[in-house]
Amino acid sequence: MILDKINKTGDVKNIPENELPMLSQEIRDFLVQKLSVTGGHLASNLGTVELTIALHRSLNLPEDKIVWDVGHQCYTHKILTGRKNDFDNLRKFGGISGFPKKSESDTDCFDTGHSSNSISAGLGMVKARDLRGEDYTVVSVIGDGALTGGMAYEALNNAAKLETNFIIILNDNNMSISESIGGMSKYLGHIRTMDGYLNLKADVYKQLSGQTRVIEKIRHVKNNFKQFFVPGMLFENLGITYLGPIDGHNEALLEHELQEAKKVKKAVMLHVITKKGKGYEPAEKHPSRFHGAEPFNIENGIPAHHRKVAAYQDIFSTVMWKLGERDPRVCAITAAMADGTGLKRFRNKFPDRFFDVGISEEHAVTFAAGLAEGGMRPVFAVYSTFLQRAYDQIIEDVCLQNLPVVLAIDRAGLVGSDGETHQGIFDLSYLSSMPNMHIMAPKNKWELSDMLKFAVNFDGPIAIRYPRGEAYAGLVDWRAPIEMGKAEPIFEEGGVLLLAVGSMVKTAVMVREILAAQGIACSLTNARFVKPIDEEYILSVADKHPLIVTMEENVLSGGFGEKVRSLLGEKGRNTKIMNIGIPDQFVTHGSPDTLMAMLGIDEKSIAQKIKAELDRMEDKR
Repeated sequence: MILDKINKTGDVKNIPENELPMLSQEIRDFLVQKLSVTGGHLASNLGTVELTIALHRSLNLPEDKIVWDVGHQCYTHKILTGRKNDFDNLRKFGGISGFPKKSESDTDCFDTGHSSNSISAGLGMVKARDLRGEDYTVVSVIGDGALTGGMAYEALNNAAKLETNFIIILNDNNMSISESIGGMSKYLGHIRTMDGYLNLKADVYKQLSGQTRVIEKIRHVKNNFKQFFVPGMLFENLGITYLGPIDGHNEALLEHELQEAKKVKKAVMLHVITKKGKGYEPAEKHPSRFHGAEPFNIENGIPAHHRKVAAYQDIFSTVMWKLGERDPRVCAITAAMADGTGLKRFRNKFPDRFFDVGISEEHAVTFAAGLAEGGMRPVFAVYSTFLQRAYDQIIEDVCLQNLPVVLAIDRAGLVGSDGETHQGIFDLSYLSSMPNMHIMAPKNKWELSDMLKFAVNFDGPIAIRYPRGEAYAGLVDWRAPIEMGKAEPIFEEGGVLLLAVGSMVKTAVMVREILAAQGIACSLTNARFVKPIDEEYILSVADKHPLIVTMEENVLSGGFGEKVRSLLGEKGRNTKIMNIGIPDQFVTHGSPDTLMAMLGIDEKSIAQKIKAELDRMEDKR
């Protein structure tokens, strides 16, 4: 196999040109084989094989830099930099990440995971290169989906000022920018990068120095000509040289265009057309399903493990659909995640009230604020990690005006295989700091339904955070009506009080069983609200329990436990309190169960901590 010759960075440069098509096919076969077992981002990686090979043959890594936007399309890059033998442990605890990681390789120049930041990061590297008098090439690779993010346009606006080389590759797999018109665009793309043209252009402007009116007339005629023939005039008008569009699966052409782009002494955009999922029919037909694929059967692409239990996203989907039927004010918003968040049914049933705003969470929140101001009841369904991008908009445009916007925060807590950039472990902390914000977390699938119904009828900003995956179906007999700021006592037995938030109620049930087997009595309360916390209830039970244990799948700093501790301190209560949560650190990739054990927030670790604390308390008596 040709792929056997690729064992370290630079090996791909030694592969004869006539063998590159076969190498591309072998890489695709390798990715399908490995990801059918481990899962991962398949469709996006199948679409960028030739592009990645061309980049590696045209650049000198690690001296040159490639910034991958989002980074979920970097698998071929990892293969070409000596990591193909690590793919059996892709996204597993202790294995390689599914995203670029500087700690893995010096060819990964920037840790990424969220979108629309590659141009900003690349531009910063270009400026650092020039300020330090160094000479290397910087390439930012951004997809057409990520180009919907406002940050990308802020960076493009700034990059237009450059008088030095910076290559931006637009990986377009949806034909989001119109095709070129005939051969004239290709001709102009080549002639603008030819040495003779560039030198002639510079000489003409130099000779006409001071002849402002003549220069402006030349520029006016040239721009009018280019606007008629060149599809990339949006970028040209910003001051960025545009090349393309070109076939992103023609490796030889890509190499040629990259060499041409390196000649331009300014920001240059190379527009590349690719096919998401290329080479594997199920992924070509269903690219969204194979964006972040679970393990699957190679023959037909069907998931290897059929889900038999409803996920929280399924519950959310059903309730939103019913709410849309009952209340014409209810609207749904997503930032390019309609399938992932469970809004597909709502979109199909109520297309006029469904809004996919693309990868632009900041806009989504302010757009929701505008809908609320206009009398609608918007629900913005968003992954916890991506909501972080809209921090300012939640404060300024929603909370400040006390508008009835519902934040349905999906993938809250530890999400597992995607690692540091995707763990949803900060939302309770940053949302709690905002005046007028209200925060709920359901203990099971029925409570998610009840909380969503409560939220769309609440006159103010309100957030519901729920985890990824299987919806807890326990505690079916406990379904007290939702009341603002009120907790739900479940088991009242004295002894230790387990005061748990959302997904940690299930864990608390198991902790209680472990301690009961050791003769330790435990009460258990479902906190329900993180803001406002149920102060009246907490103070009423504080003197009845020698130890209160708060449990949350969120960082401890600024979280629910800190609020309870602060309340007891302010009121002069001496009740011993233990806060269980995620320590002040970023959390790597791995299964949620593995990560919870590593962090000491699984049922066994918590039970051990409680037993040890009770023993210490007994020793002090």
